[in-house]
Amino acid sequence: MHIYRKSRFSFIWFLLIAVIFFLLGWYLTLCGFLGKSPGLLSNNTPRVVTIEDREIDISKINMDLFWMVWEELENNYVEIDAIDYEQMRYGAIKGMVAALDDPYTVFMNPEESEQFYASLEGTLEGIGAELTVEEGQLIVVSPLRNSPAEGAGLQPGDVIYKIEDEYASEMTLFDAIMKIRGEKGTPVNLTIIREDLSDPFDVEIIRDSIDLESVTVEKIEGIEENIVYMSVNQFNDKTTEQFRTAVSEMLLNKPDGVIIDLRYNGGGYLDIAVDMLSFLLPVDIEAVKIKKRDIENEIMLTSGGPKILDVPVVVLVNEGSASASEIVAGAVQAHNRGVIMGTQTFGKGTVQEVEYFSDGSSMRITIAKWFLPDGRCINETGITPDTIVELEDVDLENNTDSQKNAAIEYLQGLDPQ
Repeated sequence: MHIYRKSRFSFIWFLLIAVIFFLLGWYLTLCGFLGKSPGLLSNNTPRVVTIEDREIDISKINMDLFWMVWEELENNYVEIDAIDYEQMRYGAIKGMVAALDDPYTVFMNPEESEQFYASLEGTLEGIGAELTVEEGQLIVVSPLRNSPAEGAGLQPGDVIYKIEDEYASEMTLFDAIMKIRGEKGTPVNLTIIREDLSDPFDVEIIRDSIDLESVTVEKIEGIEENIVYMSVNQFNDKTTEQFRTAVSEMLLNKPDGVIIDLRYNGGGYLDIAVDMLSFLLPVDIEAVKIKKRDIENEIMLTSGGPKILDVPVVVLVNEGSASASEIVAGAVQAHNRGVIMGTQTFGKGTVQEVEYFSDGSSMRITIAKWFLPDGRCINETGITPDTIVELEDVDLENNTDSQKNAAIEYLQGLDPQ
């Protein structure tokens, strides 16, 4: 009997311990799922970060209000089926990132990440326009060449006021992009505000497949000089190889000059811009300076053998030339390698990096600012061309290009080498 009683007592004690550990495990799991760390709210462990010589103890930031709001929604929100803890967590993270007020720093949940980054690998279906957010407004940076956006007459600086019947100002940049994108052949209605027009106007754009061909080349016909026109539409994984091929074919005919058209090029990868400059500038010449937080300037140099070092160059830019386009144009200008022609560029002087997380979500984060070799920061100001050439109304009416023609005339007027 004593053995039996002892065994029974041990079994009850074991069961009690198991229940305690189960409840403890459940609690810790729930805390981990919701992000409620018992230590987080107790603030017992100092977490000090230094920002611009200021020491900030993050552990003293009171998170009680956050959890009070969470629990209020959890307990009292009328539509209980609408409570999705995963989406609430992602929404909280999005709000935290958005509080930086940087349109280029964005958090995306797994579904958004998959949709967004899939578009970087191939053909898009949409209107073909580079967009950003400035002071809460959805702005057209540049319409892509030969895109529905360009065909509909969208211009850099246009404000997209409404997408269908919804106000774009009430959407995140990602949400606006995804609402504008859509299946080929379907329409999207946009309400546009343009600076020189007193009233907004509506435009219907038929979505199409967007060809992301990076570099196109043509020889200028009808003139004695051998002038080559190279249009660079993006700075993506294919740009360097396509540019190299174009340069190699061009050199077979000993060109008298080359026009590199970066108009409506919203940018892309920074290192691809440096690759392109390596064709134009001597080896080991400063292409761009990168300034990260609490780190000395990183200087990116040209590499490889310059292929068109002695060929006169004109770079065409406009309000839609941004980011990597400005790095190329700015370095050419800073090193007096060629003439920059057109109108003031967009002014994006920051560098973004993508951080991927284990659940499939991601964050595009601004990690640095960049400066031209002569020290200029062009962020929010842009690059002023050496020669200002505006497109005229007659260009639109007659399908002509005053900026391109000005570049041809400049190269024709140079003394033969």
